[in-house]
Formats: sequence, structure tokens, C-alpha cells
Amino acid sequence: MNTKRLLVVVGPTGVGKTDVAIRLARHYGAPILSTDSRQVYRGMPIGTAQPDAEQLQAAEHHFIASHDITDNLNCGAYETQALALLEQLYATHDDVVAVGGSGLYVRALCEGMDDLPQADEELRAALSRQLADEGVAALAERLRELDPAYYAEVDRSNPARVLRALEVCLQTGRPYSELRTGNRRRRPFRIVKIGLDMPREVLYDRIDRRVDAMLAQGLEAEARALYPHRALNALQTVGYRELFEYFDGRTTFDQAVEAIKRNSRRYAKRQLTWFRRDPEIRWFAPDEVKAMINYIDFGRS
Repeated sequence: MNTKRLLVVVGPTGVGKTDVAIRLARHYGAPILSTDSRQVYRGMPIGTAQPDAEQLQAAEHHFIASHDITDNLNCGAYETQALALLEQLYATHDDVVAVGGSGLYVRALCEGMDDLPQADEELRAALSRQLADEGVAALAERLRELDPAYYAEVDRSNPARVLRALEVCLQTGRPYSELRTGNRRRRPFRIVKIGLDMPREVLYDRIDRRVDAMLAQGLEAEARALYPHRALNALQTVGYRELFEYFDGRTTFDQAVEAIKRNSRRYAKRQLTWFRRDPEIRWFAPDEVKAMINYIDFGRS
């Protein structure tokens, strides 16, 4: 029986995943592996809610500010790098805690991704320019023409997913939906999945207050420093997109702040919808850490 375990903590933005992951990591003497597709990038600590200095001291973290924003770490590359890191970590640990709200990164780590072609840099740059100039709706319309099946199911407000699907269609001449096999790969470790949730009105209030806290910490200045790189995939992110619109003069500051809060709440709803589809996830309130540990160790709450 394999004694190595991957303890996966998922849930919507603002629910408190980082704090729970740290408590589990300290209990099991485990390092933490981020499955957040934006916290991996340097220069974005406020807008991506990266763990702060105290949290980073409380537990060993990986894939936090580990890549440059120009690296464009896709799911396939993340899977390869994360599995290589896990092999190293399991040499000295029985448990690793994986935490984040990026559903595709969680899937890549736990199940594997399809062998899709690597990004063509010239094509990616051209699509990124179109995204910056015309918005995600223009890319989504091209995707509808090339792959109506995937267009019908993709979150069309998520620029990264629309761009990647369109990119694959244009590179291969085949619909993206035909290239996704969904075959699950076996992992040499046990996987235990923990989901965090709370009443919707409480979560939304936490999200609104977190946005206010980010602004107080300097989110606007951080976004201004990143503005010259706005076409990069890493910056197609709630919090930055809305402030970029403000910098362009398309909205007021107050409108941008309200849009960040609204889009963050919508993102949280989409995250919950994604994770609720996974029957392997056992759900808890964030303060039920003892029950989580009991479930991890004994399979019951």
C-alpha cells in the first residue's frame, strides 16, 4: 500500500484555503504545493493574494512567485514540473498539501492533462494582441466558428481558456474538443481531496472586504507597474483587467473597484460549480480542521 499522500485543498476565492493548508501542513509536517495558476508568478503578490511573509514562514511553500510573468506556465508544463517536484518532496515527506482554486491545475496534478501541442509563440502573441485590442468576445467568436462544441461549454469570460482553445484549433486545424480525451493517469501516491465552502452571503462579504484590503495594500500601484505587460496571459486576471480598463480611461476608479468585486464573486461561483462536479471532494467549513484531519486519517468525519 502506498503511504505517500497528496492532501488537496480546493474551494472558491476568499474562502480561506491558505490558512487551512498551513494548519494541515503544520499538523502533518508537510510542505505546501500551490495549485493556483496566478500565484506562481512574480510581481503579482497583492492581486493574486499570495501568502504573506508570516504565512510563508509558517510552512514550506512551492510554486509561489516561482516563475516570471513571461513564462506562460500552461497546465501541461505545470503538471510536468509539479510531478517532478513531488518526487523530490516524497523522498523526505509522507504527505504534501496541495492548495489552490485553479480547477485545471488541480486536474493536471491529480489526473493529468491531454497531450496538446505546445504553444506557438508567434500565434500566442498575435492572439494576445487581439485580446488586448478587441477583448475576449472577439476571440470567443472565432472559437465558436472553429469549435462550436467547446464554445458551448467554455467559460467565455475566462480569456486564458478561450485563447488556449482557439490557439489549439488554429495550430492543429482540428476542434479543441476533439483533442481532449479525458483519460485519467495513475499517480504513485494517494489523493485525498478537501473542499472548503461557507454560506454564499458570508463568502461574498469576505470577497468584498478582501478587495478593499488589497487596494489598501497597494493593488493599484502593483497594477500600474504591470500595465506595460497587460497582453500577457498571466495578467488576464480579475483585479488587473478592471484596473487596466481604468488606466485606459474606459471606466472610473470606483467603477473599476465595483467590477473587481463583482467579477471576483462571479469567479467564486464558477469555481464552486467546477469543484462540485468532482465526487471525490469532501466538503467542510474552513473552521472544521479537526474534522478534516479525522477524515484524512480515518475516512470519516
